[in-house]
Amino acid sequence: MLHNGLFFRRKGIIVKKKLIVGLVSVIMFGCAQQSSDSVSQPNMGQQYKDGNLPDMFNPVSTINSELLLTNSRVFRQQTQMVTGRSPSMATKYQDLYRQVTEWMAAGAYPDRLDRYMLNAEQLSGGDNQGNVLMTGYYSPVLELRHRPDSVYKYPIYANPQCGNACPTRAEINWGALDGQGLELGYSASALDNFMLEVQGSGFVHYGDNDEWLYFGYSGKNNHAYTSIGKVLIDRGEVPKEEMSLAAIETWASQQDEDTLFELLEQNESFVFFKPTEQLDVIGSAGIPLLANASVAADRAHLPMGSVLLIEVPVLDEQGVWTGRHELRLVLVLDTGGAVKGNHLDLYHGKGDDAGTQAGHYKHFGRVWKIDLI
Repeated sequence: MLHNGLFFRRKGIIVKKKLIVGLVSVIMFGCAQQSSDSVSQPNMGQQYKDGNLPDMFNPVSTINSELLLTNSRVFRQQTQMVTGRSPSMATKYQDLYRQVTEWMAAGAYPDRLDRYMLNAEQLSGGDNQGNVLMTGYYSPVLELRHRPDSVYKYPIYANPQCGNACPTRAEINWGALDGQGLELGYSASALDNFMLEVQGSGFVHYGDNDEWLYFGYSGKNNHAYTSIGKVLIDRGEVPKEEMSLAAIETWASQQDEDTLFELLEQNESFVFFKPTEQLDVIGSAGIPLLANASVAADRAHLPMGSVLLIEVPVLDEQGVWTGRHELRLVLVLDTGGAVKGNHLDLYHGKGDDAGTQAGHYKHFGRVWKIDLI
């Protein structure tokens, strides 16, 4: 009897096209680090207002911004979720959150932080001039079935608890996890499953019984992550200047199944999930994430619960920077394998609209970490 992995690999169907677009820069380029080349690209939101910033965090006496805060209400809701759901984080941050709330209530003027016992440290950015890379992610909604059929045949797996001896993506596709009862459901698209893995979590809908669940991150196989977009560029399949999620989807739609799987298997990393009926989107800090009020960051530099004041580049519907930024307060409540150093991943919410917005982001803004004096 053939393994399930062998069966679905050899069906030879064309991959269904569906827009799943969060963490697009990671999929396309694997941008774990912000390079000076990426900062030098024009019209990506760069600003040069603060001179040289030699350290990761640079104390500033005042914030050099004339923008007004745009997300006071949702930020307040996000802080309440932290203090209401995590006693340890409440103990650590409730005084800071209270002072920030008072500052917001008085108008949230960037040059008046010190009146509320708050200070700011500006992040250097990849160019030491304050330009911090901002990408976007979201929570996709994926259609599943509990049992495989001729269309819904691509499994999503629970964590096999295999420690340091987990199989690679290719080995999993060829049936390494068969017979363990780990299949959480089956989708109609291997590429959609891959995108869900890149997101790290997402919502699913089982069409056979109209059940909705949230699939949270449960672990990975501890093999190295490789960007499939970069692979396509290196192979000459897609020009670098044309690389996008749409380009990947177009390429995939023109391939047979084995060719698609060969590409996906260049990324040996594989993510496992844990289903829950709790339909909140939970970040690494264990707190529900609210769109436009939470970010993923490098926890080596920004602890979970940290308060950031950020200037977010405003994009048009085509993802082109409008020349404007907007000022937001956000909490660091999530992490990501490709989010390192001067790089923030902005959470945009769930569903296709949020995915479209998130997919446009690979731009730059200024960032200040806010703390008590």
